[in-house]
Amino acid sequence: MGSINIESIVHSKLLSSVVPGRVTGQNVVQELSDMDLLMKLHYLKGYYFFKSSSVQGLTIFDLKKPMFTLLDHYFMVSGRIRKFGSGRPYIKCNDSGIRIVEAWCNMNLEKFLEMKDYSLHEHLVPNQVLGPELAFSPLVLIQFTWFTCGGISVGLSWAHVLGDAFSASNFMKMWGQIMAGSLQGLPKSQAKPQYTKNKPSTANELLSVKRIGHVGDYWIPAKDWNMETFTFQITPSQFNNLESKISSHVSPFEALVVMIWQCIAKIRVLETRTVTICRRDSENKKDGILSNRNQMLSVVKADFSVEDADLTELAALIINQSVDENTDIEESMERDQGKSDFVVYGANLTFVDLADSELYELELNGARPVFANYTVDGVGNGGVVLVLPGPKNTEEENHRGRTLTVILPEYKATSLRNELERRFNIV
Repeated sequence: MGSINIESIVHSKLLSSVVPGRVTGQNVVQELSDMDLLMKLHYLKGYYFFKSSSVQGLTIFDLKKPMFTLLDHYFMVSGRIRKFGSGRPYIKCNDSGIRIVEAWCNMNLEKFLEMKDYSLHEHLVPNQVLGPELAFSPLVLIQFTWFTCGGISVGLSWAHVLGDAFSASNFMKMWGQIMAGSLQGLPKSQAKPQYTKNKPSTANELLSVKRIGHVGDYWIPAKDWNMETFTFQITPSQFNNLESKISSHVSPFEALVVMIWQCIAKIRVLETRTVTICRRDSENKKDGILSNRNQMLSVVKADFSVEDADLTELAALIINQSVDENTDIEESMERDQGKSDFVVYGANLTFVDLADSELYELELNGARPVFANYTVDGVGNGGVVLVLPGPKNTEEENHRGRTLTVILPEYKATSLRNELERRFNIV
């Protein structure tokens, strides 16, 4: 794969912008919560692949037209970052728009996906960093890449400060619904949901996030290592095999956490005994609202060897000993008053439960993606594992598999793949 000239594969990029169909108004702002600002150094990237039959007859105009209506409702997405006199960032809803990229790929879609070279996938989504000129940095970029077979990929680059992956995937689903002539599910308001405090932790310092100091107007953390991304599928039969190794009743997400946690513990020089769990707060769920405040962060600490532990013991630790840190995080950020910034994904080995996200709810011409995936930029050295819904098939929905996207320092990624294959026959 090193001989491939990516410039000749994805090429002829055309740039444009889409703005709301109607003027938002004068001096409209979207204030950012502490949890929004906590995530400001991270960027979500979504990938949706559609067969040629799904997009037959569609033009770039057809793809862009419904976005005018979409942005009427999600007007803050078209805004730009500004700062109050105190220095606290907010979104100025000035209808500056989102950036659109149209590109072409000199491969057919089936061959592209079969290669499983995820370094190539990165060229299907625009690169995004907010700053150093924040006032001119779009918060959302979308790339449409046409394959030689007539298929298409839809690549989303989403500033995490806007909201979590549920917010991003719901935004894309709404775009598809508007294209189909439906306005169901569009938000009536973008007011922030009320926050229900968690049980406070007893830790003297935050463990689920890493304080890195203030980065200024260039919103990206420094990298100590080159990171590698790879994705693999967990089939229903592989789930059954994994569950047979865990005697206690655990959720599919928890089963996957203990599997990956122990495999990584076996390959690291210094064993990882603390992990971060990121889940959605279902009690505060409000579809259509962009927010990071439904994202619940907790830490799990093992006082025993993870490498030698029984998987059931690790699962029980996650279920019974997770400590929520959201309350402590917000209190710490309030005291800090913007003097520091934070890395969340990869502060520790981080597991993100996105299995209930609506990746496969985006439809074009009534068809869903043959494959959809999300990754994240700005990951710390601890690495991150995203647990996503797997492609739909003929099996019952309750027995659907999962897609796992792993982002680790590149020297550890190969070792993890080998360990997964050796212990669980997962490639």
